[in-house]
Amino acid sequence: MNDIKQQIRDFEVDERGYYGNFGGAFVPEMLYPNVTELRERYLQLIAEPSFEAEFRDLLKNYVGRPTPLYHAKRLSEKYGGRIYLKREDLCHTGAHKVNNTIGQILLAQRLGKKKIVAETGAGQHGVATATVCALMNLECIVYMGEVDIERQAPNVARMRMLGAEVRAATCGSKTLKDATNEAMRHWISNPDDTHYIIGSVVGPHPYPDMVARFQSVISEEIKMQLLEHEGRENPDCVVACVGGGSNAAGAFYHYLHSPSVKLVAVEAAGLGVDSGHSAATTALGKPGVLHGSRTILMQTEDGQVVEPYSISAGLDYPGIGPIHAHLFETGRGTFLSATDEEVVDAAFELTRLEGIIPALESSHALAVLGRLAIGPDEVVVVNLSGRGDKDMSTYMKKMGL
Repeated sequence: MNDIKQQIRDFEVDERGYYGNFGGAFVPEMLYPNVTELRERYLQLIAEPSFEAEFRDLLKNYVGRPTPLYHAKRLSEKYGGRIYLKREDLCHTGAHKVNNTIGQILLAQRLGKKKIVAETGAGQHGVATATVCALMNLECIVYMGEVDIERQAPNVARMRMLGAEVRAATCGSKTLKDATNEAMRHWISNPDDTHYIIGSVVGPHPYPDMVARFQSVISEEIKMQLLEHEGRENPDCVVACVGGGSNAAGAFYHYLHSPSVKLVAVEAAGLGVDSGHSAATTALGKPGVLHGSRTILMQTEDGQVVEPYSISAGLDYPGIGPIHAHLFETGRGTFLSATDEEVVDAAFELTRLEGIIPALESSHALAVLGRLAIGPDEVVVVNLSGRGDKDMSTYMKKMGL
């Protein structure tokens, strides 16, 4: 019994906010009261019946959950086994991000916060945050890298239409890392009335655990849906893309303690892992502190963050969440990477085999199916975390349009 309890604890955050050697809360003194308040109250608040009822009602009647678990027959014929797609692309706003923003906006209200700040890369988290702020009538400021504002123009327009103020991050690589830096600076300057809705399983404790809990609805539904489709709750393998890693954390959550389920996380190799233009954190990184937690990140010998690169704005991040760093270090997770070229090819393949246009982020997970050596009786679930509307300009270039 003690061994079983230890196994469960092995992949859950501990009382200090750590997953094994990773996690914690490294924050400026100005933010300490905010982070402490969250840490002391979030578990109590999300366990309240009124919170749970409102969260579940919004997931069902506003977000559109449960999302389908679709048996991709033609994809299965090509790669073997039975491949299922968890259709998070069908969520309201077009990605899994809204699961978390619904939960965090309800928390912010109960904490008495009147303003919301967020960061975004591909724009999906920004849109999801702007959406719930419009729903709840809260002021919303979203920081986005200047480069991402240009390459994700449709999502910028959506955020502004929803009433959010989009502010450009103009330092560094002008992408997700820099947007996160700016959002944190804003929070430091406005600690009393503002809640920071972090979009991934990154940042100081309790954010990684909190976001993972809100996203765990993904694997909760997979278990129920697989039971209906296959007569069993557990697949042989779950595949998800990883930047910070919220969609992967949600897809893996209820399988962390089931060693028979292989967990495959796919990072962005960009132009190649060794090209100098990559975001393959586990291949290139080492332990350090990034955005308030100890994790694995790409850095120079003297500890300066290496600028990441990916064709997908949502994976253009130099680190991973501490839960994923722990899965990598312990070997519980299998970490692969896919290049830009492989990713675009995988997106077109899914589109033409199944009539589903995926986001570039999700296409990283699809890109490794040929490397998994899927047996004829194996069940593989790919988390299709977002839809491809926002990436049409990239796809159009591929088609010469």
